[in-house]
Amino acid sequence: MENVIEIKHLNKSFGDHEVLKDINFSVKKGEVVCIIGSSGSGKSTLLRCVNLLEKPSGGEIIYNNENILDDNHDIYKYRTKLGMVFQQFNLFDNHNVLSNCVVGQVKVLKRSKSEAEEIAMKFLDVVGMGKYINAKPKQLSGGQKQRVAIARALSMEPDVILFDEPTSALDPEMVGEVLKVMKELAHTGLTMLVVTHEMEFAREVADRVVFMNDGIIEEEGAPEEIFNNPKKERTREFLKRTLRNL
Repeated sequence: MENVIEIKHLNKSFGDHEVLKDINFSVKKGEVVCIIGSSGSGKSTLLRCVNLLEKPSGGEIIYNNENILDDNHDIYKYRTKLGMVFQQFNLFDNHNVLSNCVVGQVKVLKRSKSEAEEIAMKFLDVVGMGKYINAKPKQLSGGQKQRVAIARALSMEPDVILFDEPTSALDPEMVGEVLKVMKELAHTGLTMLVVTHEMEFAREVADRVVFMNDGIIEEEGAPEEIFNNPKKERTREFLKRTLRNL
């Protein structure tokens, strides 16, 4: 499988504080990669650098064999190829569910409203929100809002979807419904890069798990390698704290 995105020697600093230190990894087409690690390890910053919500301080992000950090690269066009699902949903409160999934298609992808609505309905049905198309975000539960946010990202038909701890803002009883949708998507061949603290999800769904610690990739491998036989002491310590059965 070819790489959709390849990260080379990526660094990110905020002032004198180096948050990401020489990050190297790739995401292949159809692969589900889960990034795990303690708070402050750099997971979300890495994700925000991948879609250029944060500008890296150095390194390369290779997409379609081009470094998108080069000055002459069309960053706007690159961003249309990446879907993003945030912790806090980021829905438009003044739009209903259907419109939330349509507006980006029309404004960014220049699709007709009718085509955009057809595509939006398809993905709202996929996430189980088709019957809520006329509801406003304030009428929805947290889990429902996040499923709409996932449908919105899918409606743009990106090459890869980035998930930034998509269940962290949810009440515990709502986490399951969002993880269920994400598991179903993972089995469709969708390319997914997921920052998560849901270890069982990472163990069950990921093709590869990346463990970050203090701004570096401490260890990466297949889920069975990381969870059952971690090589690094820091990985073992983290998993002992987060998984009771280890």
